[in-house]
Amino acid sequence: MVGAVVVVLLVALGITVVIGIVQSGTSSPEVVPLDEASGGPGEDMSAGVLYVHVSGAVARPGLYRLEGGARLVDAVAAAGGFAQDADEAGVNLARPLSDGEQIVVPVVGQAPPAASGGGTTGDARVNLNTATVAELDTLPRVGPAIAQRIIDWRTTNGRFSAVDDLLSVPGIGEKMLESLRPLVVL
Repeated sequence: MVGAVVVVLLVALGITVVIGIVQSGTSSPEVVPLDEASGGPGEDMSAGVLYVHVSGAVARPGLYRLEGGARLVDAVAAAGGFAQDADEAGVNLARPLSDGEQIVVPVVGQAPPAASGGGTTGDARVNLNTATVAELDTLPRVGPAIAQRIIDWRTTNGRFSAVDDLLSVPGIGEKMLESLRPLVVL
């Protein structure tokens, strides 16, 4: 009997601590109605405000306004957390977010969605923000190792905002960048 009381007290204490941690965040994300999503004329977008669209297997899909420096875990939390059928391993919770991106949380058994039509465009250029290792490997001088480094950079740093960001990928220099520039898009 005493053991059961101790277990109940420990569970209650654990729940209280978790609630306290969740409520003690420095800022709370804001759900943004679609008619306000464009940002008002007085809004300073340089202040580190991010708008992200969270959809898929989350409790409350929608458009969320987060502070600059937010990570995918912050967007999922803003959307009420994972739904019961969410494939939590299908997203990288540590990934930094970029303004204007869409996050789709897959359900268990569903492949993580490719962003907007996959990694190649209608004119055969490769999209740096959505391409797979195999698609990047089709580029001249890019083998599987460099392709994986491009994906790793994207996972760690978020979306490429300029083709010149490729210079930050280990193994890509100025000469290689210039040969890739006409073959890739963002």
